[in-house]
Amino acid sequence: MKRHLLESADLDRDDATLVLDTAAQIDQALAGREVKKLPTLRGRTVVNLFYEDSTRTRISFELAAKRLSADVINFSAKGSSVSKGESLKDTALTLEAMGSDAIVVRHGASGAPHRLAHWVRGSVVNAGDGTHEHPTQALLDAYTIRQRLGRLEGVRVAIVGDVLHSRVARSNVWLLNTLGAEVTMIAPPTLLPVGVGSWPVEVSYDLDSVLPKADVVMMLRVQAERMNASFFPSAREYSRRYGLDGRRMALLDDDAIVMHPGPMNRGMEIAAEVADSVRSTIVEQVGNGVSVRMAVLYLLLGGNEPA
Repeated sequence: MKRHLLESADLDRDDATLVLDTAAQIDQALAGREVKKLPTLRGRTVVNLFYEDSTRTRISFELAAKRLSADVINFSAKGSSVSKGESLKDTALTLEAMGSDAIVVRHGASGAPHRLAHWVRGSVVNAGDGTHEHPTQALLDAYTIRQRLGRLEGVRVAIVGDVLHSRVARSNVWLLNTLGAEVTMIAPPTLLPVGVGSWPVEVSYDLDSVLPKADVVMMLRVQAERMNASFFPSAREYSRRYGLDGRRMALLDDDAIVMHPGPMNRGMEIAAEVADSVRSTIVEQVGNGVSVRMAVLYLLLGGNEPA
C-alpha cells in the first residue's frame, strides 16, 4: 500500500483485497479473545483530527487504533486553537511535533487531506473531505457485501439518492468498480454531479425498474445541511420517488441486501421497516467499520503483509 489513504483510487485491486483479507483475519483473531486487543501498533500514536461532526467514523477510528494498542489523541476543532484562527497546516505541524505517526482527518473542504499529506511525514487517512471522498467507508461497505454475499465480482449494486453531495457514493463507485462490481446510480437529475457520465456507472432515474435486478441497494442520506437551493419539490415527493419502503423492498431478489452509511433520515430515504429488516446490513456496517479501519491502520503503520 501507499503511505497515505486519501481516496479510493489509491487502492488497486490487490491493495483493496489485502485490506479486506486483513480485516477478516483481524475479526478471526479477536473472535476468541476475552480482551479484544492486539499489540501490533504499541508505541505508535494516531491522531483523530476532526473538523466536522461525526459519531460513527470518529469512534470507529478511535476504537480501531486502541484495539491495535496505539496511543490515540482525539482532536476536535471546537474548543481548540482553530477557533482562534489557527490554520490546518499549523495545527498539523503542531500535532506532528508531538510525535504523531498517523493523522486521521475529516474536513469540510474537499482536498484537505491531500494538502495535509504534503505537510507531514506520517501517514494521512481521509475520513471524509467535503463532498469529495470517504475511502474507508467504501472499504467497509465492500467488506460487508463480501461477507453477506460471498463475492464482489459481478455483484450488481444500486446506489440511490443524494449522489451530488455524497462522498460515500464517489468512493464506493471507484472501489466497487476496481473490485469487479457493477454499479448503477439512481437519483433525481438535480442530485447527480456534473460529469457523472464519465464515471464507470450506469445512470437511471427510475428506482422501481432497477430494484428487481439489484443484489445490493445502498441508500444515501439526503444531506440537507449541504444544500443551499431547492433540489426537489418536497420531502414527501422525494420519498415517494426515491425512498425505499416495504413495497419497494418486495421487488428485490430474495438474497438482496440493503445498506446505508448512516446517519439515516428514517421515513425519507428509507422506511423504518426496511432499516430494521433482516435484509438490512446497517448495524453490521458499523461493526465491520472497526475491523476495516484496524486493517488500514495496521497496513499503513505496521506492515504490508496480512496480520
